[in-house]
Amino acid sequence: MGSMTSADEYTTVAGRVETEIEIERSRFLCVLDRSASEDAARAVVAEARAAHPRARHHCSAFRIGPRGETARSNDDGEPSGTAGLPMLEALRGEGLTDVVAVVTRYFGGVLLGTGGLVRAYTAAVQESAAAARRVVRAPRTRLHVDVGWDRGPGLEAELRRTGLVPVHVEYGEALRIDLAVAPGDVGATVDRVAELSSGAAGVDVGCTAYVDLPG
Repeated sequence: MGSMTSADEYTTVAGRVETEIEIERSRFLCVLDRSASEDAARAVVAEARAAHPRARHHCSAFRIGPRGETARSNDDGEPSGTAGLPMLEALRGEGLTDVVAVVTRYFGGVLLGTGGLVRAYTAAVQESAAAARRVVRAPRTRLHVDVGWDRGPGLEAELRRTGLVPVHVEYGEALRIDLAVAPGDVGATVDRVAELSSGAAGVDVGCTAYVDLPG
């Protein structure tokens, strides 16, 4: 992936959600969980299998990456295209990535047919997605601001007043104020710190990484 910008925001879930729906006496148990890697997603699938060893199917789908660059689905014995792919499309439709869905089916004795299976697996994922708390993630660049005590407290207060809330403040012989800003705002923020501190503060530009936005 190239350089990150504010446009690279994406939505995932805050944590695991488990829901259940029943259709024609078949039970569809969905686990929807946050997952930042393919290995982590497959571990969630394995966990569902272990938790329900008597279930007939453990169908799954996951999307990994800010744009869902890695996408996989598995019908796990259901007719081809009736489970995993509809689940994957449901995740896309919900606008979620860095997420895995596993639907465990306990067969109720009534055949649902191709269309019925597609609707059932889609509905199972949508039910969990509706119950999940969503989180927006975005790239943020860490700025380390070092300033003496003569200007540090005033600079910290002024930064907070203007909406630049520090993510961490270290109080030592001097103050180190850590900020996290959108990559496109780095230059303006460095200039703002220089202005507010009358040039007394030093700013080191750190790494850029995805973080959960508050809200």
